[in-house]
Amino acid sequence: MSTTPVIEVDRLNVRYGSFHAVRDLSFHVRRGELYALLGTNGAGKTSTLETVEGHRTATSGTVRVFGQSPADRAAVRPRMGIMLQDSGFTPDLTVAESVRLIGALTRRTDRADRVLDVVDLARKADTKVSQLSGGEKRRLDFATAVYGSPELVFLDEPTTGLDIQSRDDLWSTVDRLREDGATVVLTTHYLEEAQQHADRIGLMHRGRFHREGTVAELTRTLPSVIRFGLPAQAPALPLPAAPGGDDRHVVETFELQKALAVLLRWAEDHAVELRDLEAGPTRLDDVFRAIGS
Repeated sequence: MSTTPVIEVDRLNVRYGSFHAVRDLSFHVRRGELYALLGTNGAGKTSTLETVEGHRTATSGTVRVFGQSPADRAAVRPRMGIMLQDSGFTPDLTVAESVRLIGALTRRTDRADRVLDVVDLARKADTKVSQLSGGEKRRLDFATAVYGSPELVFLDEPTTGLDIQSRDDLWSTVDRLREDGATVVLTTHYLEEAQQHADRIGLMHRGRFHREGTVAELTRTLPSVIRFGLPAQAPALPLPAAPGGDDRHVVETFELQKALAVLLRWAEDHAVELRDLEAGPTRLDDVFRAIGS
């Protein structure tokens, strides 16, 4: 993976009148990586992405895509594929016509039948957009984004409305694009997808980065959790624990393996059953919930 940034954002500010949506935001996206931009509602994600995509003008700061201003659409747009939450296709056009139209507008070359085959819409090529299901429309959104195998792909809630198999197929296609060198920027409310696929994550809150880093770096900021139940007359625990409701106990630790070993050894020594024992590292959704707390 090249370390040359495809996207460079330096002290970006976006204002709407008196509302300051994005505040001095700086980040970069390296060539070939999958970068997830996540955040709470109203965090400034959409304003940030619209500016990087060239749909909005920054109030101040600098944004570069492939070293160019995203406002230079002739230089940037043919190299960029965008999957919006709702692309607003003309309902009277067919699926194939919609793909070819987006290809012409973005000045990328490809074959509509190839792209539709990739997203399993080949049989719907002559079907009007108005007759597609919600999931089929999302696959059409994805098809127009990857038409022409762009170097940079933006995926905004890409799997909303898709069944499990369609989600798996989409991510397999994304993996193939990345193998061919594409860079991907993802926004999603499905945090498990970001945890599974992202190389790095920018977590926004109130227009700024709350945290940025790899999944491992973000999850290390919070303790792992061990949960279990105990019999009423159990001896004192060997570790500090908090009540977890329903006679359960919760141990938080930054040394999960060591704490679990201590707890299991204590349970064996005292012939105590640790009921419904659960132990695991912090997940991305735990980090997300901690924002603003």
